[in-house]
Amino acid sequence: MKKTFKLENLCCPNCAAKMETAINKLDDVISCEINFMMLKMKLEAEDEKFDNVLEEVIKLIQRVEPDCEVVR
Repeated sequence: MKKTFKLENLCCPNCAAKMETAINKLDDVISCEINFMMLKMKLEAEDEKFDNVLEEVIKLIQRVEPDCEVVR
């Protein structure tokens, strides 16, 4: 499953790059792309694991930039 999410309060491209790199290292993530200019994240993971992967991704994003929110 591949979904696109809006990111709110993402303040710098360096943080976006850190998030993207860390998310792509997660076991069940097939791919992740974060576009800082558009404030969007494309996340791809297996259908049956997608919700759990998304929760991990949100926690990781909050560790890198606590003010950033993923809009579902």
